[in-house]
Amino acid sequence: MSNEADNLIFDTEDEDSLLAFAPELEPGDRARWKIIIVDDDKGIHQITRTILREFTFEDKPLQFLSAYSQAEAKELVRRNPDVAVILLDVMMDGDKAGLEVARCIREDLNNHLVRIILRTGQPQEAPEETVIRDYDINDYKEKTELTARKLTTTIIASLRSYRDIVNLDNNRKGLEKTLESAAALLEAQSLKRLAACVLTQLLSILSINASHRAAAIAGFVAVKEANGEFYILDGTEKYCGIVGCPARQMAAGDLDAIIDKARQSKSGIHADNCFIQYFKGKNQHESFIYLEGLDSLSDWEKNLINIFGMTVAATFDNSFLTQEIEDTQKEIIFTLGEFSEVRSKETGNHVRRVAEYSKLLALKYGLPEEEAELIKLASPMHDVGKLGITDSILNKPGKLAPEEFEVIKAHGVLGYEILRSSNRKILQAAALIALQHHEKYDGTGYPDGIKGEAIHIYGRITAIADVFDALGSKRVYKPAWPLDKILEYFTCERGRHFDPLLVDLFLANLEEFLNIRDTFKDL
Repeated sequence: MSNEADNLIFDTEDEDSLLAFAPELEPGDRARWKIIIVDDDKGIHQITRTILREFTFEDKPLQFLSAYSQAEAKELVRRNPDVAVILLDVMMDGDKAGLEVARCIREDLNNHLVRIILRTGQPQEAPEETVIRDYDINDYKEKTELTARKLTTTIIASLRSYRDIVNLDNNRKGLEKTLESAAALLEAQSLKRLAACVLTQLLSILSINASHRAAAIAGFVAVKEANGEFYILDGTEKYCGIVGCPARQMAAGDLDAIIDKARQSKSGIHADNCFIQYFKGKNQHESFIYLEGLDSLSDWEKNLINIFGMTVAATFDNSFLTQEIEDTQKEIIFTLGEFSEVRSKETGNHVRRVAEYSKLLALKYGLPEEEAELIKLASPMHDVGKLGITDSILNKPGKLAPEEFEVIKAHGVLGYEILRSSNRKILQAAALIALQHHEKYDGTGYPDGIKGEAIHIYGRITAIADVFDALGSKRVYKPAWPLDKILEYFTCERGRHFDPLLVDLFLANLEEFLNIRDTFKDL
């Protein structure tokens, strides 16, 4: 480099040649440090670019942007919040215009990360002590002292400072998002929802780093089942179609080897252009997150994922425990429901069919999945009150006497009394179904003779499921009805015994109900 260049002595070139030093970045280009040169002298732009043209810091080159006025400078910073360094002239299109730009950057644009190096050719107009005291700038240089060597060392120091401050700021934002994510994870009420929430929150944390394009990141959450195999619990759009499949089919390389390596790592590992974070909870449940489409993760990102992972592991522990409790409750409910049927010499599969019919009809009616599942779990208890009826009446093969029928009719109230004291949603729904599943749409049912939509939708749905299955099953007091006779009965009882809308939905989707019947045949 010539002595003239070293002392900032040069010939001014036209603006087009200046812009040639700052080509637009194409997708896939490696990241660059953005440098904004603010000066009304085009020659300053040219020589600065010439000196720093081959400069790199941490294997990243520079991208130059130029502004020639106060207004252009403000707009460039506004449009480029990730700018690392600004070389800012004091005197431009107004008295001390550069100082106004510095004030705007910090106060109006709220950018406290960019390193501002003030350059002046007239130090008497902006004394260093005054400027440093009154404005939030990071360095002050007279143009005459800023040789090529000093410019290079100044840029290195500024970029190093910018990098460290950005890392600290990213850590702060990441920790904030991690805390927010912890609250979101706790709201997830199922393992699948938890997995979806984990992915959403993790991508939100990683999006702090502008080099990661959230749309390009793909991945999944996998959990280890009892057979020792990891299965995909949920995934991003790319993997949502293979939820429930073995994870080894989707991950590149030897998954067992990768997982073994991930177990030994506290901050996740990179393997075959992907990132894997492994978690193991206190209850020994194992899971991992698989991500691809990420640039190399920085140390602060790995630390954040590790911190986030502790929350994930604890939340998975709670979810597995909650699921185990819920599964136990479901098993008890089905067992109790089946026991009530066995006492009346009816097959245990009756309650399973009623449960499946009820959920299907609830979905056809338009109830959300969660509520339809609740009806499925609660409906097996519809006849639990039969546990309070004597065998002589319950299993009488002939027609019941009026007083015996009155005893049978009491089983709805008995079931309600058995279940109503629980504060669990499933048992509350079961109590309601037990009480109302013998009510009729026209008000001629029992025990309370309520009618129409005064009967809870749970009771109206279970009534159809229960009667459809009872008519098609053999009982001590009757043979099984043929399907055509059952359908004729429902047509006649539309609007009388049953909700007419539900009957229409049942008949319109009959094949699906018959599939359930054939799946859970009597033993």
